[in-house]
Amino acid sequence: LSPSCSSFQNGLNIISAFNSLIEYVVAMQCIVVVLRVCAVEPVPEGTVVCDQSSKKWKLVELLWQTELDLTYAVCQANQHADSNDCKYMLRLGAKEGHLFNEQNFHLRAAKTDAVEKWLKLHKLDFLGIPSCVGFGLHEAYRFLVFPSMGQTLQTVMDEGNDFLSEKAVLQLALRLLDALEFIHEKEYAHADIHAGNIYINTNSHTEVFLSGFGHAFRFCPGGKHVEYRQGSRTAHQGNINFISVDSHKGAGPSRRSDLQSLGYCMLYWMTGSLPWSQLSQTSSAIAAEKERYISDITGLLSGYYKQKKASGALQKYLSNVMSLQYTEKPDYTLLKAGLHESLQKMGGSLNESLNLQVTHIPIFT
Repeated sequence: LSPSCSSFQNGLNIISAFNSLIEYVVAMQCIVVVLRVCAVEPVPEGTVVCDQSSKKWKLVELLWQTELDLTYAVCQANQHADSNDCKYMLRLGAKEGHLFNEQNFHLRAAKTDAVEKWLKLHKLDFLGIPSCVGFGLHEAYRFLVFPSMGQTLQTVMDEGNDFLSEKAVLQLALRLLDALEFIHEKEYAHADIHAGNIYINTNSHTEVFLSGFGHAFRFCPGGKHVEYRQGSRTAHQGNINFISVDSHKGAGPSRRSDLQSLGYCMLYWMTGSLPWSQLSQTSSAIAAEKERYISDITGLLSGYYKQKKASGALQKYLSNVMSLQYTEKPDYTLLKAGLHESLQKMGGSLNESLNLQVTHIPIFT
């Protein structure tokens, strides 16, 4: 190279190094922001908070905590109750965190009158959309109040540490499909379906609630579906094992995203594992593994059903939802009919209590 070319190349190298430094600094700043959002310190039990309608709620007991929010058993401040008597639960998180998005979802799409109208229109006995009865700010936090919904499915899975019967999984999926059809009709995708966001009414064991709308996305504002565009949102948002390939790529989640996530959940609940859940992989590697199986449902299931026939209901469901186009409206009736037919063959129905007794993982060889 001539001296002038060499100098030019050195200049390019300096610019490239400078750009890399900028990218690193931006990434570090993003990490700091995320850590600040996730840093939720418990509020002392007995604290009273006031919601937007001036109703006061007393935090009776901290039930559980995640990196993003806290869940308390609460009662109205003028009542005296222990945690077993509390009829309400309160979720508390960062003021500008995911609860802000969840609050907007409930105000726009999940008001009580909208749910009741849907129940009558579709002649349903139950719809697992929680009713937000209060929200507000407390110091640096935002909170939402709901009637008690029972315990999370994740709690059940953790207690048994294994997997559920196919019959129980079909019952869960049918209830969740009812809820998903409702929110999709309201132009929203849930975008983070997993056992920690699913509640089981411990009194009846027939009511299944879909909660945790912190990543909810309005995919069809004003009736016009958003275009598929990778990188339009933060990539890999949600529970990494169960989010859709669309979410991995930073595309706005759509109806197919939720239905594919439910399929991953069903497989995990039936078998206790997923092809990517036991590996220490990067988010991009997990996304690639999921994408590989979109067109290979048989391969996805074969690792878990080597000595027994794979669940026909799950295989049919996955084949249907993995073939959906980004903007395509699913045939919910068809999806539910396939699951319901298999449930009936097992002698089950949606009117009977869920058998959530966790079974030990079989070893398929």
